[in-house]
Amino acid sequence: MTDEGYVVAVKPSARRASAEAGEWVNSDGSTRTFPGRKAADSWARTCSTRDALVYVRDANPGDESADGYLMALRRRGDGAGDPAEQAGLARFRREREDQSGLEQFDLL
Repeated sequence: MTDEGYVVAVKPSARRASAEAGEWVNSDGSTRTFPGRKAADSWARTCSTRDALVYVRDANPGDESADGYLMALRRRGDGAGDPAEQAGLARFRREREDQSGLEQFDLL
């Protein structure tokens, strides 16, 4: 986390999956600053829809432009492709109180 707060870069998957994330990028740019990770996770939950799980992932080491990434996993309801492709990540269950955003989602 930087001195300014927890900076989240909105990735294309989140923009495509969430109207709220897309509107943010169109009006305010591709990053958003939060007071901390919990606030970023809370926003991600509000961006999630019935068709897509939107979540925050920590930024890659060495990425000085962001502390985390807003990303999305689309739920497949059309029968196309293998829905289990990313199910391991989507089935994450919260084990600690400070983790949030991916708890108990099932994309299958």
